[in-house]
Amino acid sequence: MTGDDFGLSQPVNEAIEEAHRQGILTTASLMVGAKSAEDAVERAKRLPTLKVGLHLVLVDGSPILPPEVIPDLVNRHGEFSSYLVHAGIKFFFRRQARRQLEAEIRAQFEAFRKTGLSLDHVNAHHHMHLHPTVSDLALKVGRDYGMKAIRLPYEPLLPSCRASRKGLLRRTGACLLLSPWVSLLKRRLRHAGVHSNDYVFGMNDSRDMNSGLVLRILRRLPLGVTEIYFHPVALEAAGHGKDNRLQVDLVALKSPEVREALLTSGIPLIAFRDLRE
Repeated sequence: MTGDDFGLSQPVNEAIEEAHRQGILTTASLMVGAKSAEDAVERAKRLPTLKVGLHLVLVDGSPILPPEVIPDLVNRHGEFSSYLVHAGIKFFFRRQARRQLEAEIRAQFEAFRKTGLSLDHVNAHHHMHLHPTVSDLALKVGRDYGMKAIRLPYEPLLPSCRASRKGLLRRTGACLLLSPWVSLLKRRLRHAGVHSNDYVFGMNDSRDMNSGLVLRILRRLPLGVTEIYFHPVALEAAGHGKDNRLQVDLVALKSPEVREALLTSGIPLIAFRDLRE
């Protein structure tokens, strides 16, 4: 059970801490260059049982390196592009962009190392590690920093559709589009000896992982290791009401019904580091 975007903001950090202390969250993915990353690290150090990984940000966010060092990766405001396809084409075809991309990935791994936290796993914002250039560089750089596990962004179509009860065409299209890149990443991870989950849930229902949906997912889990990831937000801390729908992820993570379903089904809660065993 993973909380993404750790470090993005105070409300996100508070929600991840709350979901671990009072709920079922086992891991969090840290955005080392985000504005509240320092607060996230401080919270993680107070929570020794919360395992923390690196959430590489290479699109739709801020870099670690100065913009003048990576001019082909950022816009005039010094931010990464929000146009994922355009960024992906640039990563693949421009040698200079690939060199800058490797430098930025290394800088983010180094920033994580300097936190003193143990690296539980690696994934990327908007699943950009499915991009062949990004996965190749992440594996290359990750070896130097003791990376042992990467998220495999594969959401099985039928269990996902049956649990969500909506979006069949959208889910089918996404599955077909991502399938070759998932297969490529799986082969690369196997060749590199890097661990991963077998399945993931949260891709097609991002920021809408309500308790009912999570319970239906748990009833349909395929055999193997499944990661369910969330984007929890403590909206009271941001000055919003408790009933705001953006808080459904946090509610699900703290749900007594979800916890009971896990206990009665015998599904063990783990972190990525447990895959090594």
